[in-house]
Amino acid sequence: MEAHQHQHSPDSSSEECTVLEAPPAKNACPQHAGKVAELYCSACECALCEDCMLGHQEHPKVPLSQALEQHRSSLQERLGAIQNRLPQISDSLSFIREILQQLTNQRASIEEDIQSSFEDLHKQLDVRKSVLLMELEVTYGLKQKVLQAQVDCLARGEGDLMASCTQTEEALAGEACVASLQLEQELQERLGELAGLGLPCQPEENDQLDLLMETDGLRKSIHNLGTIVTTSAVASQSEAMGAGLEQCIVGLPASVTIVTRDKSGGACKSGNAILSAEVFTPDGSIVDGEILDHKNGTYEFVYTVPKEGDFSLALRLYDQHIKGSPFKLTVNRILETEGAKRRGKSPGQKKKGSKRASSALGTPRRKTQNPIEDDLIFRIGTKGRNKGEFTNLQGVAASSSGRILIADSNNQCVQIFSNEGEFKSRFGVRGRSPGQMQRPTGVAVHPSGDIIIADYDNKWVSIFSSEGKFKGKLGSGRLMGPKGVSVDQNGHVIVVDNKACTVFIFQPTGKLITKFGSRGTGDKQFAGPHFAAVNKNNEIIVTDFHNHSVKVFTPEGELVLKFGSNGEGNGQFNAPTGVAVDINGNIIVADWGNSRIQVFDGSGSFLSYINTSADPLYGPQGLSLTSDGHVVVADSGNHCFKVYRYLQ
Repeated sequence: MEAHQHQHSPDSSSEECTVLEAPPAKNACPQHAGKVAELYCSACECALCEDCMLGHQEHPKVPLSQALEQHRSSLQERLGAIQNRLPQISDSLSFIREILQQLTNQRASIEEDIQSSFEDLHKQLDVRKSVLLMELEVTYGLKQKVLQAQVDCLARGEGDLMASCTQTEEALAGEACVASLQLEQELQERLGELAGLGLPCQPEENDQLDLLMETDGLRKSIHNLGTIVTTSAVASQSEAMGAGLEQCIVGLPASVTIVTRDKSGGACKSGNAILSAEVFTPDGSIVDGEILDHKNGTYEFVYTVPKEGDFSLALRLYDQHIKGSPFKLTVNRILETEGAKRRGKSPGQKKKGSKRASSALGTPRRKTQNPIEDDLIFRIGTKGRNKGEFTNLQGVAASSSGRILIADSNNQCVQIFSNEGEFKSRFGVRGRSPGQMQRPTGVAVHPSGDIIIADYDNKWVSIFSSEGKFKGKLGSGRLMGPKGVSVDQNGHVIVVDNKACTVFIFQPTGKLITKFGSRGTGDKQFAGPHFAAVNKNNEIIVTDFHNHSVKVFTPEGELVLKFGSNGEGNGQFNAPTGVAVDINGNIIVADWGNSRIQVFDGSGSFLSYINTSADPLYGPQGLSLTSDGHVVVADSGNHCFKVYRYLQ
C-alpha cells in the first residue's frame, strides 16, 4: 500500500528509494509509473516516455533537456523584460506622486488665497459700512441741527405770544382806569413788537434721508466672483501642427499650432494650459517666440529665427514634452517649393507663395468647377497698436455707406476704413465698464447706422453711434461669451454665444425675442459657434466651428439646412469661422483651419474658392461683403485684412 502511494506521489521523498533509482525520478513520466520521460511533444506541450509515444507519433518532438532549457530561457527573458520595466514604472510613480503633491500644494495655496481674498472683502465691506453709517450721522446731524434750531425759535416765539395774550386778556377783563393805563400802553407796545416779529415759519430743511444700495450688480459680481482655472490637457496626447514645425525662413515669423488633448485623446475646449516653447541651436542659443492662447484649447507659437541652420523646437505642456517634441527645424534663406505644398501657411510664407500654393489647401485650381480667378485687390495692416495696425483682429463688417469696420480684439478697439482701404477713424477704450471694451470679437452695422459690437470678455453686446459714441448695451447677465453679431431684416440683433453654444435674438432695446441652441453634435446644437449672417429670407446662417459645418435656421430657430464635414476637400471644413451671403443667396465661408475661403450656393452645394494663393491666408476669421461687391476677410494670423474681387 505504501509503495503504491509513492508511485502516485513522485515528489514525495521515500527512504525506500535506492541511490540508483533517484536520478530517473527527476524526469519520471507523470502518466506511466517507473518510466522516464526523455522527449517533449511541442504540439501538446508535455513530456513523453516510450509508453506515451503511441498517442504522439505524428507530432513534432524535441529532446526533453532541450525543451526544458528553452522554457527556462523564455521564462528568464520574460523576467528580464518585466525587471527592465520596473525602473520605468518606479520613475513614473515618483513623477506622478510629485505631480499629485504639487496639486495638493496648489490646492492649499489657492485655499489660502480664497480665504485672504474674502477676508479682505469682508474688511472692505466693514469699512464701507462704517463710512456709510458715519455719512448718515453727519448728514442727519446737519439737517437735524437746522430743524431743531427752527423748532426752538418757534417754540420761544409761541411762548412769548401766548404769555402776552394771557396778560392782555387779564388786563382787558379788569375795569379801565388811570391806574391800568400805563400797563395797557406797555402791553400794546409789546403786542406791536410781537406782531412784527419775524418767525421762521417755512421749513428750512427737509426730511429726506434715503439709502441707495445698488446691490444687483454687486450680487452678480459676487455670484461670479473668482474662477478655478484648469484644463484636463496632458502632454502625451497633445499635438503640434503647421508649417513652422519643419522649416522656416530667416527673419520671417513662422507659426506652429498646438492642440491640447485629454488622457483619452479628446480635444480640450478651453484655454489656460501652461505651455512653454523654445527654439534652440546645437550650440545652445535660444530664439524668442510668443505663445498665443486662443482660449479654445488651441495655442499658437510664433517665432522668428535670425540665421540659417538646423534648430530644435521643444514644446512642453506642464513641463513635459508633447507628442513628437523636440522637433527638428530647417531654417532656409528662401522658401523651398516643397514648403509651398504644405498646409497651414505660416505668415513667413506670404511673399514667397509659389504658383502651386493653392494645392496647399488641398484644392488645386484645375479641380475646381468654376474658380474665381481674380483674387487679392489689397491688404491693410501689420501687427501693432497704432492706427491701421492690428493685434488679433476678429470680426469684420461692411456698411452700405462704403465703410469697412474691423474688431481689433487684443487692441480693444474698432477701426474704420473706406472701401478702398483708407484709414478713417477708430474708437474704443479698454475696460470692464459699460462703454468700454475688453475683447471685441464681432461687429455689425445696424440699418440705423449704429455700430454693434460683441464683447467676448465683458459678456455683453455694446451699441455705439456711427461716430463711436456709446449708446447702450444688451445681453448683460445672459451672455457667456458672445463672438459674432449680425442684424436681420427687422433690425433685430443676432448674437452667436460661442461659450454657451446658443444663438440669441434681441431687439435693439435689449429685449430678448428668442434663443436657440445648446452644446452638442445634434441639428440644433453647436460646438463653439463663431459668426452668423442673414439671407433675404431672414434665415440665420451660423458657422459651427468644432462640428466643422454651416447651419441655416429659421428666425424661430428651426434647422433648414446643414452642410459640411471635417476635411480638406471641396465643401469640407477644418473649423469654419466668418460667413457672408451675397444678393443671389450664395454663402461665402472662411475655412479657418484650411486657411481658405469657399463659396456655396443657397442649398449648400460647393461652387468655388476665392483664389488666395498669391498671398496665403493664415487662420482667417470674420468675413463680409463690401458695398461695392468685394469680399473682405480678417487675416488674423497675418494681422491684416484683405479685400478680394468676388465675381458673382
